[in-house]
Amino acid sequence: MKLEDEIKQNSFRNEYHKLAVNLIFTHSWLMSKIYEMLDEYDLTPQQFNLLRILRGQYPKTASITLLKERMLDKMSDASRLVERLLAKGLVERKICPEDRRKVDVVITKKGLKLLEKIDKTDNEMDNYLKNLSEVEAKKLNELLDKLRG
Repeated sequence: MKLEDEIKQNSFRNEYHKLAVNLIFTHSWLMSKIYEMLDEYDLTPQQFNLLRILRGQYPKTASITLLKERMLDKMSDASRLVERLLAKGLVERKICPEDRRKVDVVITKKGLKLLEKIDKTDNEMDNYLKNLSEVEAKKLNELLDKLRG
């Protein structure tokens, strides 16, 4: 469906304005699908992102600073997200051997098992994007990379 029909707006200042609105609208649409998918696992997209970062580091630990740098949503509070994941038993804190004042985070076996379970839904996630061919998806990725810079 066209953006104009979705948001009931017939005109835009120019194509750049339409692009900005389209990107924001599409982000919201995709995030709602992700929230819906992760709701079954009692996770937010931000928590899911942190778990995936930690799985990539596993078995090594990650500092809160590293997590902040790698997070997709830079506005999220990594420390608060870690606290919520700790309460669910999906991560644990480790004292940094080089600096005992610093605390690192590592994903638990429970966290790894949860991600394995979620990984089985990858096709469902891909299906949200199947209105584009793989060639179109590749081109859009290239254009978005170019847009950022």
